[in-house]
Amino acid sequence: MAKKKAKKTKAKSKAASKKVVKLKSKKPAAKAASNGLPKPSTKPFGQVGKALDGVKILDFTHVQSGPTCTQLLAYMGADCIKVERPGVGDITRGQLRDVKGADSLYFTMLNGNKRSITIDSKNPKGKEILERLIKHCDVLVENFAPGALDRMGLTWEHIHKLNPRMIVASVKGFGPGPYEDCKVYENVAQCAGGSASTTGFRDGPPLVTGAQIGDSGTGVHLAFGICAALYQRTRTGRGQKVLCAMQDGVLNLARVKLRDQQRLKHGPLTEYSQYCENIPFGEAVPRAGNDSGGGQPGWILKCKGWETDPDAYIYFITQAPVWEAICDLIGKPEWKTDPDYTKPPARLPRHKHIFNTIEQWTMTKTKFEVMDICNKVDIPVGPILSMKEIAEEQSLRATGTVVEVDHPTRGKYLTVGNPVKMSDSITEVKRSPLLGEHTEEILSKVLGYTAKDIEVIKASGALTAPEKEKAAAA
Repeated sequence: MAKKKAKKTKAKSKAASKKVVKLKSKKPAAKAASNGLPKPSTKPFGQVGKALDGVKILDFTHVQSGPTCTQLLAYMGADCIKVERPGVGDITRGQLRDVKGADSLYFTMLNGNKRSITIDSKNPKGKEILERLIKHCDVLVENFAPGALDRMGLTWEHIHKLNPRMIVASVKGFGPGPYEDCKVYENVAQCAGGSASTTGFRDGPPLVTGAQIGDSGTGVHLAFGICAALYQRTRTGRGQKVLCAMQDGVLNLARVKLRDQQRLKHGPLTEYSQYCENIPFGEAVPRAGNDSGGGQPGWILKCKGWETDPDAYIYFITQAPVWEAICDLIGKPEWKTDPDYTKPPARLPRHKHIFNTIEQWTMTKTKFEVMDICNKVDIPVGPILSMKEIAEEQSLRATGTVVEVDHPTRGKYLTVGNPVKMSDSITEVKRSPLLGEHTEEILSKVLGYTAKDIEVIKASGALTAPEKEKAAAA
């Protein structure tokens, strides 16, 4: 009997072990199939919410670099709570004002889709609200002067103690090094990041560009860093510091010039127009006027009407694969077989003459006519569009790149919509908030303060400007 029982027990244990093996083998298979992610939604595209729904941003930013970042995150669906000084707010509300008594375009175009709360951070009740917001939010974004956040008592250690999952994202002028304590503005960043020294004509001074690559460019970089940190947090469960220095951001956008600096050690930069003019290169990458940065010869050429229209120009690239088509268009079919023009190396010393010849043709047509003709034969060209033309371009309105927004104090204005288009995350561009417009809403609905609590907070002066600031504002 004992032997029979032992046999039965063995058989059972074998069967059980087989089951265990089967169960174990099923688990990895299921994991591999789903990758630990939810099943694909069955809802129609664009109806499953926005990409950053549920992400809460504590926005301590002002002027341009930080607000660019937080507006992009807000466009993507994050709840962006902008903290402003009572009675004053973001300094750009009153800068370059074009409508009396209304927030400036400088402010409205950088702070759409956000909520505004006014808090006096020096007031004890104000500090209490800030700490409650830190516990509530996922990301704190700031672009204060170096050390300002620490002086407010909001050190990384304190923030992380209050909320270990908090991501603290900062824009600074310079990274760690001799200049890290310096304040930086747009044009300073362009100069320190290598853009200005390589912009302009070689016989003229360095120039800054109209594109805000120091401020807005760094804001875009910071938004990318925040999204990466949020993704990493899904694995680690903890927040981290994210830093974008404006100098670093500009250099990233000017990386082709750092490329050319290294090439210069091995010989002249043949695609630069000074090479074809037999002007020697110095030790550093020169200013290259309108030369193409991609290695293909290019230049800005006059078009019909240039005498009276400052923007009647087109950028024209003499790309090698379409050289024969260019020769046909400009009435120089003989260049297709002429050894002085057939191959790119032979054309290098003749760039100035070639572009002068092409310009004789472009001057007989409007920039849009040149674009239409060239695009049909794949010649890369680009019209110089004025801001007026961009503002009135209907295709940009249709795609949401330029959006008209209605504001309660300034009326309708144009703003730049989300430059990133996603098929399953539809962007709705909303107006910027009035100063402190959502203070009570955030205190009650977000932070859970009762009506009685809010009355106490109001009486404490935490939500209003100190008397000195009121007098100064008046």
